[in-house]
Order: sequence, then structure tokens, then C-alpha cells
Amino acid sequence: MKRFPTVISLLLILLAIYLGFWTSMPTYTPDIDIEETQFSTDRAFTHVKTMSVEPHAVGFSAHSTVREYLIGELEKLGLEPILQSGYTAGDWANFSKVTNVMARIKGRMSGNALLLLSHYDSSPHSSLGASDAASGVATILEGVRAFLSANNNPENDIIILFSDAEELGLNGADLFVNNHPWAKEVKLALNFEARGSGGPSYMLLETNRGNSSLINGFIDANPSYPVANSLVYSIYKMLPNDTDLTVFREDGDIDGFNFAFIDDHFDYHTVRDNYDRLDPKTLAHQGAYLMPLLSYFSNADLTQLKSLNDQVYFNIPFFNLLSYPFEWIYPMLIGAVVIFLFLVFLGIKKDTLNFKGIGKGFIPMLMTLIINGIIGYFGWTVLLKIYPQYQDLLHGFTYNGYTYIAAFVFLSIAVAFWCYHRFGKTDAPNLVIAPAFLWLIICGLLAVYLKGGSFFILPVFALLASLWILINQKSPQPLWFVVLALPAIWIYSPLIKMFPVGLGLKMIITSTLLSSLTFFLLLPIFGGIKVKQRLAALSLLLFVGFIISAHFNSGFTKDQAKPTSLIYLLDAESNTAQWATYDQVLSNWTSQYIGENKEIPTTTTGHKNLSSKYGTGFSFIAKAPLKDLAQPKVAIEKDTIIGDSRWLEVSITPQRPINRLEVFTNDIQLSKAIINNIPLSDSYLENRKGNKLITHYVSDNDPTHLKLVIPKQSKLELTIYEASNDLLNHPQFSVPQRPEDNIPMPFVLNDAILITKKLHFE
Repeated sequence: MKRFPTVISLLLILLAIYLGFWTSMPTYTPDIDIEETQFSTDRAFTHVKTMSVEPHAVGFSAHSTVREYLIGELEKLGLEPILQSGYTAGDWANFSKVTNVMARIKGRMSGNALLLLSHYDSSPHSSLGASDAASGVATILEGVRAFLSANNNPENDIIILFSDAEELGLNGADLFVNNHPWAKEVKLALNFEARGSGGPSYMLLETNRGNSSLINGFIDANPSYPVANSLVYSIYKMLPNDTDLTVFREDGDIDGFNFAFIDDHFDYHTVRDNYDRLDPKTLAHQGAYLMPLLSYFSNADLTQLKSLNDQVYFNIPFFNLLSYPFEWIYPMLIGAVVIFLFLVFLGIKKDTLNFKGIGKGFIPMLMTLIINGIIGYFGWTVLLKIYPQYQDLLHGFTYNGYTYIAAFVFLSIAVAFWCYHRFGKTDAPNLVIAPAFLWLIICGLLAVYLKGGSFFILPVFALLASLWILINQKSPQPLWFVVLALPAIWIYSPLIKMFPVGLGLKMIITSTLLSSLTFFLLLPIFGGIKVKQRLAALSLLLFVGFIISAHFNSGFTKDQAKPTSLIYLLDAESNTAQWATYDQVLSNWTSQYIGENKEIPTTTTGHKNLSSKYGTGFSFIAKAPLKDLAQPKVAIEKDTIIGDSRWLEVSITPQRPINRLEVFTNDIQLSKAIINNIPLSDSYLENRKGNKLITHYVSDNDPTHLKLVIPKQSKLELTIYEASNDLLNHPQFSVPQRPEDNIPMPFVLNDAILITKKLHFE
């Protein structure tokens, strides 16, 4: 009889975990024939498929093709598309031409507008952009179509903005917020984004003030599958964020909701970000957000969304989004501490607890934390030593990443069961005191430093309720403990998976520690189990099984292709050429050009770290044959002294089709810098990294015109990198196409012919 409830309890825990994930997003069934007034995932997919045929980054030929498609689709909806064109460098000095696509649905009242936002450019240079962000554009197109089909007559205007050049530096958002009159009427923005190709879509807020009114409005709108919590919101506010909504918040004080999915992160910004790999359930989830929010906020009083107050919020199965004000944080914490002390006093009085037993309970808990912390901290480093090819997945999430997460979770559980079998030689009530004490400390720290995570107190209340049962009942019903464990299971299981997926496996320590902390909350169930050693062995066996599975899937295949890179670099000053790559482990394809004669770049042979998401530099270089390539024409149009300053004007005109031009300086003070009549901000000039001056993402082979002001006694050196993404099809080269188990490495300049020149101003 003792073993049967244990098995049932474990099965119920597994069922609860499954339900937590299963209820986080809608299911998908073909719905092309659903009524016209409903959001159809299949109809949205037709937009994704059309937009993601080719890479459509700024300056690429397919970029204008996608833009024309959007204009046509807006016209089909009976709307009048408007184009906003201009130049901007944003906050990152990534200069580009921008063409935003906009339309407007008039409401009954003028002056306030709801904005529907997504970007239509893909990431340079190979990404097809199906998820990021054709999925967002498609969600809006299909959602607006369904909204208009229902003959809705909204109170507020609805502005549709398909922004351009988001991938380059939020440039389209920058142009709209700072230069278009419609921006002044926007009171709320809904932005649809992606950092992967599947999984649930997470809601993240952007606001300069409190979130209270926004959360209340979101709850009133009642989307069916909300996935959000204020812990992630609090962390998000502390990090340098880079979505279009950041510009709306910082430059326009416009509040907004981001909706973004991150699963299958390995597809992010790659050629595999295609129509076939976008999860239909994920696209349906985006629609499940848009439709109720569009209906609600198009008729709400958008002037009442500003608030000075914050709320704690979190989603939980069957209850959607729950929230409570920050003012409750300390009373709830104090209440939990009082209950804890009362239960300790009560347990000692009833002889259910004793100080020796309580002390013994700290030993396995601390050992579990230390061992699993060490495992998590060094886990990714060990994997890289065994599988160095993982270094070429720059975002840090491998194709078998989910298998590794499962493996490390089971290893953490094995350690916990073993520690409590070996050192937890005391009664279950005594074992629970140490975790309750630890969790109260954690909640206290959260209340002070990370208030958005204060909902972690709720599983602690459940743990205290279990402790009360253990103190007052000699043979408690295990089912009660399973029920009381549900808050911990449903709150922490998604986080155990989410952090290493979104941040990379280097953060696997979050999974090992959260698994340990969740295990502690389930001690009322596990503490009384007599077969802890067997469960430790079973968990260890599962760990081994997942590790073996991950090993057999650690290589690269057609569906799990290796990112590779190759650049031809011509140094016009020394009249030498090199092959260069970012690959840490060379593929056969790359080794054709960078093989036995490869060198590791040094300070003398290397070059600047060209702009990339992760600041990646060349890993290897090798000598290359000289090619007769048309070099950029550089003209010094002005060089004069005015007062204590030297004023320079330099124009750089490409003599071949190019995609990008990057300019670096020596370590020098710049008091002013203007590119094609667009000034760079003082803040950027004061905080430049790596002496980068500007990255110009070129459209229509435009020239680059620089106006610089430096101290008159200074010596200026400009280093120019002119790049075209045509290495694989340039007539002077015979670089073959990649094999099917290779893809272009994302996040870096790739498949490029790069010419570098230096200018010296003495």
C-alpha cells in the first residue's frame, strides 16, 4: 500500500507538468474554411509563405517585393496604404534607408489610436524571415481582415504599421516615432515578434511607469492563453532591450505589449527560419492574443492606461492571468513568516519537530544546491569541450538543446533524491523546515530587489499548508500534498525550460537550481518516500538516456545544419587578400579555402570586429589570390579649421554593387558626426564601442557622405570596410554552394566580398 500511493503521486506530478505546458497555447486544426469573422491560422500562413520565399533584408531585391505585397494586401482590405520613407541611424549608428508601410482605420472618436506593429524586413543576409517577423505581419493582416469582416466600428483609430529596418537597429520605428504626425496620437502599441520558430508566445510589457492599468486592461480583454509573469517583466526592464517597442517607449512615451515566441531558437535569423518550420500552434497563439486585445483596446479609453502603480502577475493553467498590487508584497511576506514561525512553535510543542531534526534537514538541502549549482555552472563548458562544434551556434542553443535541458533536470533530481536518501535521516516535517526557511529568504530578497518575482511566495504558502498537515496528521493523505504542489509545478516548470532556451545553454544553471528549488517545495511528497535511492537511480538512468540521445544527435544533418561562414577580404592598402571565417570548427566546405594554412588573427594581422549581434570576430584567416575588384571611390570634399575644431567632409562612392559599408576610426574624440545629413547622437559618440563610427546598410548603391568634427590637433584615421553578399555568385569566384548539411552562419557578415581601405588625416 505504501508504494502504490507513491507511484500515483509521481504520475500525478508528471500529469500536472504536462497540463502546464499543454494549456499554455492553443491547439491547431486546419481552419481555412472557418467563418470570415474569425481569425484563421491557415489564412495567416498564406501571408507567411508569400513573404518568406527569399531573404528580404534592407537593400535586397526581395525587400521591395515584400513591401509591394503588403501594399496590395492592405488595399484588398479596403484600406489606403501610406509609405513613410527616410533615412535614420537609430541609436546604434546603423544607418539605412527606411520605408515604413502604414494604414489607418478611422474610429468614431479622433485623437487616440491603437497601433498594430510588426516589422517586414528579414535579418541580413540569409534569413527567410518566416517567424521573424512575417508571422507578426501575417497575424496583423489576418486579424484586421477578420475584424473588418465583422463590421466593427471601433471607438479609437487603429493604425497599422509594418516597420522597416528593425533588424538593423529599430530604424523604422525610430523614423515613425520621431518624424510622423500619427505617432503623437498613438496611446498603445501591440507588437508581434519572434526569436525562434515555435512554442508559446510570451507577453512582455513596455512602459515608463507602472503596469497596473495595462495589466488590468489585458485581463479585461481576456485572451485565452496568456503566458506572462512579472518576474520576466522585471528582468526585461533591467536589460538592454531591442524591439521596436523600445523606441516607442523611450522616444515617444508610448506604452505597449510585446508578443514574442522563442522556442526552436536554433532557427533564429537563419535560412531555416522558413514557412515549413513555423509551428502552426504558435501562429494560432499570436492570433489568440490579437483578436481579444484588438476588440477591447479599440474601444477602451486609451488615455487611462498610464499608471504610477505596479502589479505582480503570472499565468497559471485554468485561471489565465492572475495579479495583485505591489502593496500586497510585504504583507504577504510578513504573513508567510508569521505562519512559518507559528508552525515551528506548534510542531515543537507537539513533538513533531525538534531542533536536531530541523538541523539535519539543512544538510541534504545545502548539498543539493551546491552540487547542482556546480553542475549547472560548468555544464555548458564541459559540453563545449566534448563537442566544440557547438561554438558555431552563436546564440548558444543547440539542435538537441531540449534533450540537454531534460538531461540536466533529471541529473538535478537524481542528486536531490540521493542527498535526501543519504543525509535526510529525519522525519518529513523536519525536512520541510529548511526549504521553507530558504524560500522565505528568497522571497524576501525578491520583495526588495526584484518585486516582479514576488508571486514566488504563493508556492511557499502551499508548502506551509503542507507543513501544517504534516504536523497535525500522523498518516496524511498524499493526494493533498500533490494538490498543494500544483502552484510550484505550474509556476516553475515553464521557467526551468524557458531560461536556457531564450538565453542559451550557458544558462543551464537556471534549470539545475530551479529544479532543485522546486524539488524542495515538493518535499511533503518526496520526504516520506522510502525508495529515494531507487528514484535517484531512475533519474540518473534517465539522465544517461538523454545524454546518449543528445550525443547521437550532436552532429549536423540536412535538418540540423552546421552554420558556416566565408569571407574574401581584400586589403587595398597592402594589396593583399585573405580568406576569413568565423567558424571555430571548420567544415569541409570552409576548409577548401581555410585549411592547413590557416592562421589565427592577431592584433597585427587581424581586423576590426565588424558589427554583429554577439561581437563575433574572425576565428581563422588564410592567404587568398588577388582579384581585380572595383574599389570604393573616396573623395575628401572639405578639410578646414574653424576655431579649435577641424571640419572634414568625406564621400565614399561604391564602384560595384554592395550591401554594407562600415567605418571605424582610431581612438579619437568626435564632437560631431553626420552621415548623409543625419547626425549621430551625442550619446552614441561618447559611448562608441570598438571605435565604430557607422554601419551603412546600403540601398540602391547609395554613396556614404560623412561630415566629421574633431579637435584641430588630432590625427584621424578612417578604416573603411565595403561589403557585398555575392561571394557565391560573383563571376570572379568559383565558391561552390554549401552542402545540404551546412547553412550560412547568422548574426555575422557572411558570404561576402569585403574590401578595406584606410584614410589618414595628419
